[in-house]
Order: sequence, then structure tokens, then C-alpha cells
Amino acid sequence: MVLDHSPGGVSHTLLARFIHWTFIPLYVYGIIKQVGEIGELENRGLLIFESIFASTFLLIVLLRLTYMHRFNTFHGASRDPHRVHVIIAKSVHAGIYTSLIMLPLSGLAIAILYSRGIKDGLLQDGALALHEFSASLSYVMIATHVSAAIYSRVKGEGIWSSMVPILKERGPSENGVVIKIASIEKRIYDRIEELVTDKGRR
Repeated sequence: MVLDHSPGGVSHTLLARFIHWTFIPLYVYGIIKQVGEIGELENRGLLIFESIFASTFLLIVLLRLTYMHRFNTFHGASRDPHRVHVIIAKSVHAGIYTSLIMLPLSGLAIAILYSRGIKDGLLQDGALALHEFSASLSYVMIATHVSAAIYSRVKGEGIWSSMVPILKERGPSENGVVIKIASIEKRIYDRIEELVTDKGRR
């Protein structure tokens, strides 16, 4: 089922849009409500709630990953993207999902260790460090993803319109500055591809 057509390509399904947009408040809630100090887990009710939330969050991320995997990275694009651009975009998506999977897993590890009386030490410190790293990584990856989406919208590639219900694109940008920047971007991708190809031949 498709909702409408973006320039050059079809839009995401209604379910894909629903999954994409409803996940955002869940993520924000999880970040805002995360435990500040590990000692707060002495509260048995809070420990149980955090464990249930982390498990639910992990399940939703895995379901999202499974469903969204059927769509191309540049679903809805009005023209075929550069191969290097595809690799970069897929790397960002991989980073997002990696961080979003590690975040609840490390949170569950913290809760399990704490419930077993391991409140400090190497194992707990490692779980806490992984949890903090996962959160930081998710900030960077999501910020990169949002920035790329806005940049794509400016260029008028059609990807934005396939997922976002507002500020629909009307085709590739005809702005001289945008066209110039896009041209420089393509040359950079071409150069990267040349370097990788030349290195592979050696």
C-alpha cells in the first residue's frame, strides 16, 4: 500500500510512517526518564519498570529494523544516488540501529547485575560505560540522520516527501547555490570511489 507519489518514486507505506514517527517520542521519553544514579535502582518498583521499558524498547527496535529493512535506503528518491552516498547512508543507519539496540541491552545488563547484588566493580562499571557510550552514539547518529534529511530536502531529492507529511518537495532544487554544493558533493564521492578502486587494484 502506498499513500502517494513523491517526485520520481513512491512514498513509504502508512505503517512505515507510523513506525518512524511514533518511535521518536518513545526514544525521547527513554532518554529523559533514564535513571540518573544507579543507587535509584534500590527502588524495586523502579528497577522492574526500567527492565520492562528496556525490554519493550528493544522489541520495538528489532521489529522496526525487520520491517524497515524491506525499503531501500533512498526510498522515494527522484534519481539514483551515488554508490558512495549509499554506503555512507547505510553506515549511518547501521550506527543508529546499533546504538538503539545496545542502549536497552546495556540497561538490562545494569538492572540484572544490580538485582544480583553487583552494584559496582568491573562488570557493573563496564555495563554503565557501554550504556553511556550507546546513548552518546545514538545522539550523534540521529543528529547526523536528521541533518542529512534536511540537506536532502534542500536538494529536493524526493526522499523527504516519502516520509515527512509536510514541506513536500516539488522536484530537484533549481537554486544555483544548492546545485553548486551538490556538484561539489558528487565530485567528492567520485574521488572517494576512484581512491577505493585504485587501492583495490594494488
